Amino acid sequence: MSALILRINVSGQPTGWIGWREAALLYAKDQVAWTLGDEPLRVYGGINRVSQTRSYLDLHPIVAAKGVVGRGIYDTVPPLINRELFRRDRHTCMYCLTSLADRHLTRDHVIPMSRGGQDVWTNVVTACRACNQRKADRLPQEISMRLHAVPYAPNYAEWLILRNRNIQADQMTFLKAQCPKERRDKL
Repeated sequence: MSALILRINVSGQPTGWIGWREAALLYAKDQVAWTLGDEPLRVYGGINRVSQTRSYLDLHPIVAAKGVVGRGIYDTVPPLINRELFRRDRHTCMYCLTSLADRHLTRDHVIPMSRGGQDVWTNVVTACRACNQRKADRLPQEISMRLHAVPYAPNYAEWLILRNRNIQADQMTFLKAQCPKERRDKL
């Protein structure tokens, strides 16, 4: 079973992806406040020796866990990882618009770090090796390269979408509703 379950807090903010075992533990400890989703995943337990019936749990695709509401999770910028960066930019070089596999892509700093640029979401784009080498430590406009998209930092819900590409329809609908309107259709 590889399906991941979206864990949210009681306020409805997503806090992360969990496996079915962790979700089952939340159910067993009565830590589930409420659930969403139409197609629960059924996991089976042991057989009762007296009644000879097998136990099971129906784990919903979205689980609101009781407890402390994660403060500040939406105030923090998600970690910058190449896999999520490439997914944000749809595996496309932001200079020549060529789509490539991860192994042929690189992280380019729009303002090079050697010139004071930072290694942050708002200063990095996906680039093919050729464009990244051509640009080197210069600004795009210095060598007449056009940047085809403005780099942005995804919010936490967008980042969760970028992290897991095997998302159920219910989970995707829930997460997209928490993304900025102008970026919903791009996910």
